[in-house]
Formats: sequence, C-alpha cells, structure tokens
Amino acid sequence: MIQLSELTKRFGDRVLFDRVSWQVSDGDRVGLCGPNGAGKTTLLKMLAGLDEPDVGLIVRPSGLTVGYLPQDGLEHSGRTLVNEVAQAFRPLLDARDELARIEHALADPELPDGEHEPLLVQYHDLGEFFRREEGHTIDLRVTQVLDGLGFSRAEFNKAAETFSGGWQMRIALAKLLLGRPSLLLLDEPTNHLDLDARNWLEAYLVSYPHPVILVSHDRYFLDAVVTKVADLSLRTLTDYVGTYSAYLIEYDARMDRLRKAKQEQDAEVGRLRAFIDRFRYQATKAAQVQSRIKMLDKIDIIEVPPERKRVRFTFPSCPKSGRLVLELTDVGKAYDGVVVFSHLDLHLERGDRIALVAPNGAGKSTLMRMLSGAEAPDSGSRREGHQVVMQYFAQDEASRLDPVKTVYQTLESDSPVGMVPMIRNILGGFLFAGDDIYKKAGVLSGGERTRLAVARMLLKPANTLLLDEPTNHLDLDSKDVLLDALADFGGTLIFVSHDRYFVDRLATKIIAVGHGGVEVYPGTYTEFLWSKAQRAAAVTKANEPGGPPAVAGPGRTDEPRRKSSRPTPTAAPEPPSYHAKKRADAEARQQRRAEADRQKRIADLEQRIAAHETEINAIETRMAEPAFYEDRTVAEAAASRHQQLMWEVGDLMNSWEALQEQ
Repeated sequence: MIQLSELTKRFGDRVLFDRVSWQVSDGDRVGLCGPNGAGKTTLLKMLAGLDEPDVGLIVRPSGLTVGYLPQDGLEHSGRTLVNEVAQAFRPLLDARDELARIEHALADPELPDGEHEPLLVQYHDLGEFFRREEGHTIDLRVTQVLDGLGFSRAEFNKAAETFSGGWQMRIALAKLLLGRPSLLLLDEPTNHLDLDARNWLEAYLVSYPHPVILVSHDRYFLDAVVTKVADLSLRTLTDYVGTYSAYLIEYDARMDRLRKAKQEQDAEVGRLRAFIDRFRYQATKAAQVQSRIKMLDKIDIIEVPPERKRVRFTFPSCPKSGRLVLELTDVGKAYDGVVVFSHLDLHLERGDRIALVAPNGAGKSTLMRMLSGAEAPDSGSRREGHQVVMQYFAQDEASRLDPVKTVYQTLESDSPVGMVPMIRNILGGFLFAGDDIYKKAGVLSGGERTRLAVARMLLKPANTLLLDEPTNHLDLDSKDVLLDALADFGGTLIFVSHDRYFVDRLATKIIAVGHGGVEVYPGTYTEFLWSKAQRAAAVTKANEPGGPPAVAGPGRTDEPRRKSSRPTPTAAPEPPSYHAKKRADAEARQQRRAEADRQKRIADLEQRIAAHETEINAIETRMAEPAFYEDRTVAEAAASRHQQLMWEVGDLMNSWEALQEQ
C-alpha cells in the first residue's frame, strides 16, 4: 500500500528518522506509538504529503487517496453543518446537479435535434456513475456519521462557523470518514470526542475497508481498533503485531532482552579496553593489542531507549470525611431559558468512585460545578458533609496557573512541607525533566500546562476529589501516573473523563447525566453499558407488533417524575459477574479446543479412508487382469487384503459420520 525506503528526517541537529524502511499493507490498522517528541506527527505529515523527508523515498501506489486529520487548527465556514459535511461527496453532488441540468434541458421543447442524443448519452453515463457510487444514500450516510459523532439533529442546519474548536474537529473527522480515502491518517482523533462518540468511532474504524494509521493516547481505543503497533523510538520504526496491550507486553520483554545484551556487550567492551590499556606499550603484546582494537572497531554498539518512568505516588494524608459527602436536593439549573436540571436529587457517600457520563453538552460540567460549590443552583439546596476537604479540578484548570512562577515553584508553593521531596519525582512522571522545571508556566504549551495542573492537584491534601476531564492532553505515561495515584486514593472520587480505560479502571458507580436529571447505576462502566443495551433491546422488543409492554426504567415514565439518585429497578437482568464471565470464557475456550480436536480427527479419518480406497482400487485393478489367478497363493492373499480393507473402510466411515453428527 505505502512504503518508506531508507527515509531520514532531521530538525537541526536532531535526527528523528535514520534510514527507516517500513511498509503499511492493505487492511492494516496501525497504532503509532512512542515518547513525546519522537516524530509521530512528523511521520503522519510526511505520509500525507505535507512534509518531505531529507533523504529516502515514500513510495505511494498510483491512485492512492490520503486523508489526514491533524490534532487541531481546522475551521469551517460558509455552509450549514449538513452541507459542509456533504462536501465529502463533491463528485456525486456535481453529478447530481448535472443530472438535474440535463433533465431541465431535455424538457425544453426548443432543444435542437442535434443536441438531444449527446445529452441522453451523457445523462446515461452520469446516472450509472451516480447509481454505482450510491449517490441516493448521501443524506443517509451524512446523518449516520453526524449522529455517531454526537451532533444533534437540531444542529444539522446551523452554520458551520458557529461551532467551537472541538466540534470543528468533529466536522473535519466526519468529512474524512465519509470521503473514505484509501489511506486514513488520524492524529489524536479522540481528543474532542465523548465516550459515546469514541465507542462509535471504534466500531467505524474496525470495519473501515482501507488501511488506517493513527496516534492516540487512549489505551482502550487503541486496543479496540489497531491490528499492529509501530513503535517509534531510537530513530526507527519497529512493528508489533496485535493489540496495544500485547505490544506493551512484547515491548517490555524486548527491552529486557536488549538491556541484558547491552550489559553483556558493555562487559565485553570493558574487558577489551582493559586489555588494550594494560598492554598497549608492551612490544610482546602488540599483535594481541592490535587484534583487540580491530575487534572493538567491529562492534556495533547496542543502543537502549531510556527506561519509561513509573512514578509511584501516595496522596498527602487528610482526615476522613463523614459518611455523607455531598447532597443536592430538589436542584434546578437553567441557562438562557434552557433547562439543564430540574428537581434533581443526588446523594454521595464517602468512598464513592463515581464517573459522570453523557454526551458533550448534557450538563456534566454544570453538575461538577454545582457539586464543588463553584456555581450555585437556581433552585434547591446543596449540602456538604462533615469534615469534607475538597479539591475541584476544572476543565480550564490549566489556565489558572500563575504565568510568572516556574514549573517547580508552581508545585512548591501549594505543597505541604512533607511532600516537597516528592516534587521532582512527580514532575518527572509528568515529563518535566532537567531544565524544564525552571520554565515559566506562561511559556508552556497547552498540554504542558495541563500536566502541570494535574501534578499540582496531586500534592494537595484532600479527602474528596472532583475532576473534570483531567486526562485531556495527557500522554499515556502521564495518564498512568495519574491513574495509579487515583487508584490508591482512599477518599471520595467524582470525575468526568472521555478515556474508556481510565473510567473502567476507576469507577465503581456510574451517573448518567441528561434529560434534566441523572440515572445512578451501581456498577462499572462495562456493566452500565451492558445494562443499557439490555434495556434498549427490551424496549425494541416491546415496540414490535404483539410484543409485551415495556417495563418502565430510568427515563421511561409517561408522567413527569422527580429525578432521584436512587437506582430504579428495571426489567434488565443483572449483568454477569466477574467470576461468571471467567467461567463462560473458560467454557468457550474448552469448546473451541474440542471443536479443533474434532476437526483434526475428521481430517485424519478422511486421509485414512482415502488411502484405503486407493489401495482397494489398486487391488481390484490387479484382480481384473486375466493372469491374476494363475498364482493361487498370491490371489488368495490379495483377496484377503481386499476384504480386510473393506471392513476397515466401513469402520472408518462410521467414525467419520459420528464426528460429523456432533
């Protein structure tokens, strides 16, 4: 599909790629991984034709179409949302317009006779192209993609320029997906997507018919989508076939082997140099010294990438809160006449680990601000429990950093005395190393400011954390630091995150926000999705002709009702437990092994039957010859063998039929 041949790329004295040869084949879905600054975005730009290598070639087949989604910077204007996204079908739209023009021309009674026939031919050709490319489904395909990416139907006719930066990137992604280029390049496509949109995009990319190369800091997304991981380190690309999780295991094993080989090589080099230094000036050892110097020159020094930092962190101690942490009673909230919450009741207790989930714009951040006390409800009351020490990490937390303070001073000024020794370790875990800690906060990039704001939060004592999208702009290693810290946190945790892996690891309770209230589900996000699918299936079945009446679940009452934090019983059965799932997986594996064994036995029987029948045919050919019975002994032996083979074939056929019936 596309090849890199001896490709080299430099920025000043820094070499990103050194004589790299690499290939992407048809059907590959490649996750491009590596440390920050290794050159992932640069590689995507070169593949897209927006940048050129210094040395080497990028070999593209003729007719290759490339679609590239950058991290940010795209804007759309001048059309409605639907019309802007439909530009992905520009050739079909032009064909549709031309067909309409020809129809109008053919209907004109003053059309000269000589022009009638050419117009009919052109109309036929365009009509065949429009039919072959399924032009009649343009509106349906546009609607499906916009729905999947989280746009509401009410927004379809809004002007494209009225959407914010994150939604602008969704528009660009929609156009790219609908255009179906033969090579799809995505640089952090999930940055601006909520959980529902990410789940939809996963399914879309898994069924995408052409190669995909993507960069993402969402581990769950990578696991769900990629079939191969290309690790970019030490100025080259190394392929690992399989999921991202499989890549991590194989990468660690490879690094262990590489470090061991490096240690052995260093020991050998040390011995050679010690010998050379000791006997360099002894005439009797001159030949041996020269021999070892040549050996040193021939050694290809093994290079090992720096070890990925794993920072273990413990939150500063803080007294426990009372059992009740936060409570909202009969809360209402509206903006410009649009009701976000109405008659909302919510009760949070010590030790809850809650993920707020909903599409963007449903009210998650509003609920977080009301819970934190940063914003008061329009009606109702908020009550905070005994001895609650709270930290609220807002979406714009990074913009609140003092631009004059250095990175180190930002953490030092808010840190308890006992946590000061941990500051450098924490900064290292969030990729601030060396002189980076002396940079002013005001000169940091958006991603760096987010990492610094998260690090500052970890150093403050608290027994209740409210985190609104803390994983935005964090790379995988920084996410791991935050995830490990929060997993060990002993207090109450309420958070919003669009990272599925992050939510799955932390949440033990889900609050689905929307329709003026909340639905509380006491379980993990995976169990919540399972229950949601069960309820949807029950509703679908109930709506079928002759189906049983639907059982009311959360959000399915005919009368307006008071929104409550207590889970409402539904018709959906309880999701399978962890142990039940393990047993089911074990049974499935056993069934697969049994099926594989059965197929192997069937194949073996078929080979034996074929061999017996070949021998029977050979004996029968000999028995048909006139001279066969001249030697009585030989004839009797052949007849006996023929009868034995016939009985054995019968037994083999019985066994074969029994296995087929299974």
